[in-house]
Amino acid sequence: MPMKASKIEPQIQTRKQKKHTPWILYIFNHKCFVTTIIGCYSCHWKIKQEKKLKRGQCCSLRERLFYPCLIISFCMSVLLVYVWVESSNEYNGFDWVIFIGTGLWFFWSIVLLSFLGILAAYTSLLLVLGFLLLWEGIELYLHWCHKILILLVIVMCSFFFWSLFTYWRDRWLTVGLSLQVFAPYIHLSSIAMMVILSWPLAFYLIRLEGEARFRRYQMTCNERKRNRCNVLTKLRALQVAIGLPFFLILLCLYLLPLGNFSPCVQEKDKLAPKPDLFGHRGAPMLGPENTIMAFEKAVEHGACGLESDVHISYDRVPFLMHDSDLRRTTNIKEVLPNASLTHPSLFDWDFLSTLNAGKWFSQALIKPFFGMKPLSEADRERAGNQKIPKLTELLELAQKEKKFVIFDLNGPAPNHSLRALYVRHVVSIILDSQIEQRLIFWLPAFEREYVKKKAPGFQQVGRLFSVERLTKENITRVNVDYKNLFYNGMREYRAANISINLYLVNEPWLFSLAWCSRIPSVTTDNIQVLNEMTQPSYFMTPKYYLIVWILMDILSAIFIVAILYFHWWKESKKEKLLNSTSIHTDIQETASNIEKGSLETLGLWPSSSQSRSKEPSNTQAPSVSQQPPRRKLSHHQDPPKGNMLPGVAKNIRSPMSPKGNVKPPVSPKEKIKPPVSTKGDIKPPAPLKGEVKPPVHPKGVVKPPAPPKMEARPLASPKREVKPPVPLKGKAKPPVFSKGQV
Repeated sequence: MPMKASKIEPQIQTRKQKKHTPWILYIFNHKCFVTTIIGCYSCHWKIKQEKKLKRGQCCSLRERLFYPCLIISFCMSVLLVYVWVESSNEYNGFDWVIFIGTGLWFFWSIVLLSFLGILAAYTSLLLVLGFLLLWEGIELYLHWCHKILILLVIVMCSFFFWSLFTYWRDRWLTVGLSLQVFAPYIHLSSIAMMVILSWPLAFYLIRLEGEARFRRYQMTCNERKRNRCNVLTKLRALQVAIGLPFFLILLCLYLLPLGNFSPCVQEKDKLAPKPDLFGHRGAPMLGPENTIMAFEKAVEHGACGLESDVHISYDRVPFLMHDSDLRRTTNIKEVLPNASLTHPSLFDWDFLSTLNAGKWFSQALIKPFFGMKPLSEADRERAGNQKIPKLTELLELAQKEKKFVIFDLNGPAPNHSLRALYVRHVVSIILDSQIEQRLIFWLPAFEREYVKKKAPGFQQVGRLFSVERLTKENITRVNVDYKNLFYNGMREYRAANISINLYLVNEPWLFSLAWCSRIPSVTTDNIQVLNEMTQPSYFMTPKYYLIVWILMDILSAIFIVAILYFHWWKESKKEKLLNSTSIHTDIQETASNIEKGSLETLGLWPSSSQSRSKEPSNTQAPSVSQQPPRRKLSHHQDPPKGNMLPGVAKNIRSPMSPKGNVKPPVSPKEKIKPPVSTKGDIKPPAPLKGEVKPPVHPKGVVKPPAPPKMEARPLASPKREVKPPVPLKGKAKPPVFSKGQV
């Protein structure tokens, strides 16, 4: 019954464990986790015992040579993702450029962003998997498929960087502007990231320190002098190479706000008024661009001015259109497919007025802007009925709402009748509309002197010219690209009382930068969002930033020191456990050696010479029937201790006969001559009177029974010495042999 109870009891415990253990531990256990990360990194999905790392080893030489390529691909892909995310203000322009080349409107900017994000996520995943494998102590082996993909990532990122440097060099100015806005937040996030990175860094540094101690402990004095430069110095150099850059970067981050300047960090009373908003082609996210509906929506959302693009028809009617053809914003492909690529100035107004300019906006599956809110039913119906408007219609709306008008004047085709006189014709149309001249921001640079004489009330708007030229031409306002905020002449413009208008500002962070930089007005597509902003985004006072900065530095320093101390304490605990285990093992080996020597002295353990000797020849080996069976020392029987006294000797059993009988020792009174051993053959002792002679080997040679193999328990005290047995008085009588005994 007790045995049955002991067999059933573990099953009951297992059932209890299954009952109380969460189901997730049976599916997602540690072995499954290790197999998953190995399979993703090395493409080895078979569950097997992986090769563990040795001290100071992480991977093979080939893997160490390729690992920098993985780090380079990660840095390049992350940098590209950051550049393209910060260029979100230009997504619509990028899609328009691709449409001109392909004729297909799609969110190509989002496709490129997704592609770059996949590259960054892929390289980041490989880095994380490599770190987890090192954490588990498994040797790194990146599969060749991953290596090929990593090289492709480097090639593609290099191509994108070449394109940026060649065609879109101003995108790097966008990155610089974003750093001005996000500098305080990037600074605080970088400190938090350094705290996170301090965990694996501390783990590796403390591990290198333990490796150095281990090597120093193993070396003798001569080896330490001879191999110091080869091992210990390399370990110390590796610690310095890893730890020193980390702490230098951390120190720079701690002191970065001393030299940091962000326009969004300033006192509230010094904040400039909110910039005025010009509707770029109206409100193109609320209605079809360059239509009366779009301009009315812009007026509803607080636009102070309306921006547009002007073309002149073949019969000299100025109308509103941006592109150099009618494919994107009209239904020219349905009405006249063969003329879809024709310049708009080559069509008569009678034909242009029949085209629909709103169905592409209201009924298209792909909207002109990514993330644009859906239209209401009334707005969708209204947008579907929009036509191409004349310039005079825009001027009437501006005069009615008292809004400024700024426009780009596009020259007609080379064979147009007004090719050389289109500026004067447009000026005369504006003057005939009876709009107030102060509401016109004249942007074209052609025939500016004629315009000043013909319409002196127009506000002349220039480009990014010098202050001397602007003053000479009596220009009081400039219209510049937002990326030119890096231009050092911005302060000179404000000092000369020259107003600045930025285009094209769609993102809230960019509008906040313009607000904090005291820009008077901006041109935007996203007027419905920017009009609702009551203060700049990412705005903070210097006092608040100082408090957060000091608090973040103190907390990060405390956390990093705590992480270093934790890993040091963990490593020292392992060293203490290792030292205690090695000492205990040495004691056990010493005790077993002493016990073995004592048993050899007593003749109960075969000597080293006997254990190493070869097997005897056939002439000396007895038959199998004559060999006595071997006896093992019981686990409950202690080995003989101290002197072998006659009373103690009774507890040791004599060798068993082939029949299994045990012959007790003969009393000391009987005197029997001990057998005389000679070199070579061993003769059995002479039998006593009345006893039967033992059987003789056919060749007359009998080998004595082999000493029994005995399993000895460790001695209680290893320092105890074993004394040889004390001989009895007189001559010891040999044991009496019975029938069949030798």
